[in-house]
Amino acid sequence: QVQLVESGGGLVQAGGSLRLSCVASGRTFSRYASVMGWFRQAPGKERTFVSAVTWSGNSIYYADSVKGRFTISRDNAKNTVTLQMNSLKPEDTAVYYCAVDVGTILHMHESDYDYWGQGTQVTVSS
Repeated sequence: QVQLVESGGGLVQAGGSLRLSCVASGRTFSRYASVMGWFRQAPGKERTFVSAVTWSGNSIYYADSVKGRFTISRDNAKNTVTLQMNSLKPEDTAVYYCAVDVGTILHMHESDYDYWGQGTQVTVSS
């Protein structure tokens, strides 16, 4: 009912920046409010929460590991969410996934999200 298309991944040197974007569409998404967020998964590691924002933008949360470096934003007119990543570190290397929770309350748990994108690779070199 919701389709997600991600873009913006790539290779960057430590200290550099990347901007990830995700476009959501679908009948359910157009009818209900939603939370849009980002998760990431490094090779051999569990998928972890990065950031999320509610439909209204009144609630935003960042994982401690990215606070002060990453910024999440959304444009409801375009059904998009963006993750601006600055001061990137090698430990940020992972596949980044866009996710949607069809609801109004912000969650930071993978199990609470209903739809997922295919992921985009971010590689940060030393």
